[in-house]
Amino acid sequence: MERRFLTLYGSQTGNAQDFAERIWREGKRFNLNGPVICMDDYSVQNLIYEPFVIFVCSTTGQGEEPDNMKQFWRFLLRKNLPHNSLQNMKFAVLGLGDSSYVKFNFVAKRLTRRLCDLGGTQLIDLGLADEQHDLGADAVVDPWIEKLWAAVGKLYNITTNVDVESTVPRARWHVEKIGSRNTENSENSYILPERSKKKYSQTNPSVLHVMSNTRVTHKDHYQDVRLIEFRIPRDLVYQPGDVLMLVPQNSCEKVDELFKVLNNGRAAGQELHKTDLIKVSAKDTDMPVPEALSEPLLLWDCARKYWDLNAIPRRYTFTILGHLTTSELEKEKLFEFSKAEGQEELYNYCNRPRRNILEVLQDFPHATRNITLEFLFEIFVPIRARAFSIASSPTLHRDEIHVLLAVIQYKTKLQKLRFGLCSRFLAESQPGVKVFGWIRKGSFKFPPPGTPVIMIGPGTGVAPFRSYINEMVAIGKASSDNLILFFGCRYKDADFHHAHEWLKLQNENKLTLFTAFSRDQENKVYVQHLIVENGLLVWELLSKRNAFIFIAGSSKNMPQGVRDAFYKVAQVHGGLDDVSAEKYLQGLERSGKYQTETWS
Repeated sequence: MERRFLTLYGSQTGNAQDFAERIWREGKRFNLNGPVICMDDYSVQNLIYEPFVIFVCSTTGQGEEPDNMKQFWRFLLRKNLPHNSLQNMKFAVLGLGDSSYVKFNFVAKRLTRRLCDLGGTQLIDLGLADEQHDLGADAVVDPWIEKLWAAVGKLYNITTNVDVESTVPRARWHVEKIGSRNTENSENSYILPERSKKKYSQTNPSVLHVMSNTRVTHKDHYQDVRLIEFRIPRDLVYQPGDVLMLVPQNSCEKVDELFKVLNNGRAAGQELHKTDLIKVSAKDTDMPVPEALSEPLLLWDCARKYWDLNAIPRRYTFTILGHLTTSELEKEKLFEFSKAEGQEELYNYCNRPRRNILEVLQDFPHATRNITLEFLFEIFVPIRARAFSIASSPTLHRDEIHVLLAVIQYKTKLQKLRFGLCSRFLAESQPGVKVFGWIRKGSFKFPPPGTPVIMIGPGTGVAPFRSYINEMVAIGKASSDNLILFFGCRYKDADFHHAHEWLKLQNENKLTLFTAFSRDQENKVYVQHLIVENGLLVWELLSKRNAFIFIAGSSKNMPQGVRDAFYKVAQVHGGLDDVSAEKYLQGLERSGKYQTETWS
């Protein structure tokens, strides 16, 4: 049997692509050949000729497929496809999801069913990775990939048992230094080569200019929340419920720290410099160079704009370092972290205290001083764009986009102060600063204007509702009968976001507002308590006026607490028993009348 090994991915943020490329890389150890392609770039009509395909896909929003999988999926759903279309194809599916969402890994489940419907043979069980796990997606991905190789070994009659200590890692691309150049002209440019395209996207981002950056929480409040307003080009179009994808950069201090760590103890003449001009080229036809690296660029560009210096390293990083170190003590520990039986130790060392890649490199100096240019691109993962719910109205705030964001700041178990890469980057961005980004369709799908909408948005979760409510105001469709907002925060005088706007609209009978200030009294009050207290109104909106429910905010306890509140309302005011109340809520979810957008 031909050792053709096609890996197709559907990825919204880049994680599915990362895992697909990992599978490709490991497959090379067994002389398996086949490209790694996003599904929409693959000629789906050729799927009937593929002997074996691995699918890696994420689920976005309300159980939707990623943008670069939509065309592929629409083709597979054609009713005229014969039921034996894929009878010669074996396949495996790995799903990446977040169990805080109702439709957890929905895309991977649907894809698996459809491939089976078309005659495909499932080689191993569906893998359902969960970002909510302590180890993240790796908790499922690692054992799933081990099962995959065992099955591939039987399929192709080859040995797939690999010892990490004896198998030398293989870099994906050639990387060479071709000269030097100063960094002055790189600060305000994006890493991708300029091009003219009609649609803004990840490969053709728009330039946004910071107009204002305002702290909206009290100066003594524990949390720094910012309202950042951007000036945007007129052809960057969005709607309420859409998401702004923004690309952060590492701080100059982090970049300086990186080069200090990399050059500590490095042999004379082998130092790595910010001004080094490098060229990245392909080694294999089935692993092309990413567009962001297709032109010569400075190491400074990579460190500032491409590598995520805050990332927690994955298992493969320790395998690479184990082969690079000249210290037997380091080698023993690094290979321990690389093996399946060492994953609890790795969790305690890396994930639990949230050690980032720079801290790991500092802990293993003998390995770090031997990292080559090629392996820098294996050890550091690319910076991923971050998603922010848009908090502005396209009609009321013409040529602007607003985002409401909490600056992530915490102490690790190592007692080190840690900041979120993107939130800190944005919080420090002053008026006039350029930021690069694009619009992504959000998971919220609002009903036609005039339909009653119940919105639950504690904290920064109120952002998408500010967009929707202001849009209804701008088009003359705002009414207290149709716009119902449940807002929650800790203190009325500290973190009541956009209070003046809500109170003004309430006074104008354009909004019904319920507020829960959890710490302003002895007994804590949350939005779910207010839903139950106002259960009669809520039930009338749902049962008599076909209202929609939208929930946005932290994925921790709030979404379940809110769902329990609606469950109780259905029982008390709808007269439903336990089973009927649950079926009622499930019916709302299936029909799109109960939508959630949460984040951790």
